[in-house]
Amino acid sequence: MNILVIGGGGREHALCWKLRQSAKVDRLFCAPGNAGIAQVAECVSLDPGNAAVVEFAQTNDIGLVVIGPEQPLVDGLADALRAAGIRAFGPSAAAARLEGSKGFTKSLCARANIPTAAFARFDSADAAREYVAAHDLPVVIKADGLAAGKGVVIATTAAEAGAALDTMAGPVVIEAFLTGPEASLFVLCDGTDLLSLGSAQDYKRVGDGDTGPNTGGMGAVAPAPALTAVLESRALTEIVAPTVAAMAAMGTPFTGVLFAGLMLTPTGPQLIEYNVRFGDPECEVLMLRLESDPLDLLVATCDGTLAAARPVWRDDTAVTVVMAAENYPGLPVTGTVIAGIDAAEATGAVVFHAGTARRDDGAVIATGGRVLAVTAIGADVGEARAAAYAGVDKIDWPGGFCRRDIGGE
Repeated sequence: MNILVIGGGGREHALCWKLRQSAKVDRLFCAPGNAGIAQVAECVSLDPGNAAVVEFAQTNDIGLVVIGPEQPLVDGLADALRAAGIRAFGPSAAAARLEGSKGFTKSLCARANIPTAAFARFDSADAAREYVAAHDLPVVIKADGLAAGKGVVIATTAAEAGAALDTMAGPVVIEAFLTGPEASLFVLCDGTDLLSLGSAQDYKRVGDGDTGPNTGGMGAVAPAPALTAVLESRALTEIVAPTVAAMAAMGTPFTGVLFAGLMLTPTGPQLIEYNVRFGDPECEVLMLRLESDPLDLLVATCDGTLAAARPVWRDDTAVTVVMAAENYPGLPVTGTVIAGIDAAEATGAVVFHAGTARRDDGAVIATGGRVLAVTAIGADVGEARAAAYAGVDKIDWPGGFCRRDIGGE
């Protein structure tokens, strides 16, 4: 089968890296890809519009399009592909509202009695300020729409809340602040049946000790240490299954991967938010632990045959450490040269590229904020963490930085 992966980040590199190991994959394309993806797939430049992707898929006999990022899903790429008779991994635009609109998801949770934080949605910043003034702090302020993983502010003072509301364009959702460890649960859905892919713990803040602003993710551990089998079962039963049932009842069944961000509160798991695609950098650690052929799982999700799928996972723990460009999550310094990637992989780590390009002289340069995801596996968190940082320490990149506490206590 010929495969097309849409996207050019660390998530897409991890997917291409794993798909390339499948004996069932013939040609593997990625649009637009990056310097790392180019080592395992044919990178192609495509107009991001749905029509261009459909035309490419038809011209190149693509049997499956894997849609990595959220924006094309919200824009209806999966719908356009399916309408053309092309198998697409990812939800319809209507189902992608679970990520595209926080307000939509919170309203669904209220109707389906799904445990989540108390909330209110506002179109007006003035009304939002009045709400904050009338409620105890801290509160969580979220942009209602897509925000690349960074549209969330935990406001501990009225001034912080006001500043957040000043910077968020469009509607916002304000939630009660929940306490407890966080975990991410990944579930394949074919519209009816569910298949858990396990969990990961993400590290969102830019600095050691969870300090500084939120980012798209500075590292991850899989499985999430705090999400026990009992808590995972509760999350599937109380949160994910009712969501999928509600979407089907609305006539917008969810197919693809549902990424549930959870807060493990003293009373049990509560939903923080949904993403409708593999996380980044969570995908990197998930793919390192997966032993099964990924193509079988993706096709089963698209074809409605998940009930028969039996994925095999390594018992080991995986850790990924994101290396980011100077000034991230602000405007990153790009164009800096990165060396030592081969030396890092010689330690046993896998270096996934998240924001790179290759210059004409062969040098790898940074092109974005999150640039590399150095990923390793071990018998436990400590062993995997040590292996990942052994890889990080071989990277020669004065223009980059990372957190040094991923996988720590």
